[in-house]
Amino acid sequence: MKKSLINLVTSRKQQILGWTAVGLSAAITCLWSVWGIVENFHEGWYYESLLSNLGLMFIQYLSIPIVATALSLIALKWPRVGIGLFIAVGIFALYFFAAANPITVRLLIASPIVALGLLYLFGRPKPKKVAQLLLIGLPLLVIIVLGTPNFIRVVTRVSDGDFGTRLVEGNGITLIWAPRGPGWPDEGVYWADAIQACRYLSEDGTTILEEPQNIWRLPTIDEAVRSQARHGKNSGGVWDPLTRKVTYEITPDKETPLWDMHSPVIYLWTSEEKDDLRAYMFVYNGQISHRKKTGAPKYHSFRCVKEISINP
Repeated sequence: MKKSLINLVTSRKQQILGWTAVGLSAAITCLWSVWGIVENFHEGWYYESLLSNLGLMFIQYLSIPIVATALSLIALKWPRVGIGLFIAVGIFALYFFAAANPITVRLLIASPIVALGLLYLFGRPKPKKVAQLLLIGLPLLVIIVLGTPNFIRVVTRVSDGDFGTRLVEGNGITLIWAPRGPGWPDEGVYWADAIQACRYLSEDGTTILEEPQNIWRLPTIDEAVRSQARHGKNSGGVWDPLTRKVTYEITPDKETPLWDMHSPVIYLWTSEEKDDLRAYMFVYNGQISHRKKTGAPKYHSFRCVKEISINP
């Protein structure tokens, strides 16, 4: 009787530890799935090839939830193998985040990873098939629910294929936007270099000259907001400089005439600074954010603008 009672208590403890491990794993994996699938359709999914887009999605944006799920499933079935893998991942985290504060890395990253492995080592969630279903099903559900509307949005984008000089008018703004080239590069550029390129850009927007021409410039925040569009229709954007907030009648998207849907660029510099270190950028979805002037990832670029010349 006493032995039976001890076994019952032990079994319950194992159940609690096991389901705690499953719950924590599912929560962590779901959080990474949210980030991954949202970012995939925000900054990714720009190739013309479906296979390339899928490859980018699984390798760059969903690799963490995939690996986390696989690790949890292995630990669930083979606890001893699982704890070894969790320890290995914890050690890898120490090296990967070596530049960060070592105490922070140990306490907030490496230690929780190892602790999760220990929960799987001593825990025994039952029924195990339900645990497996939750570990796989919950993140998959997150990906489907969040990914479906974003997938529909990106595959229904409109492009007229014209990446030359564009006259954009409406919503109280009339500007000429530079053609693809030195005034609209398909790569990351520092803010100061963007300012310089516009100053030296030739009148037709195709060449950087040796002397400043002062024909082109970066757009202001207000001009960028008012020029945004979706499906060929101006989005009716309004920028409030006092509250630093933007509103739209129609949410803009990564479409012509301002954007190339097959370019990795999703942020364009404006002429306005936040302070000595940061300047404002506008995003294809209409949002305004400030970034370091010296930041130049591949998705940070610029596009010069100019007013219409009126010849007497």
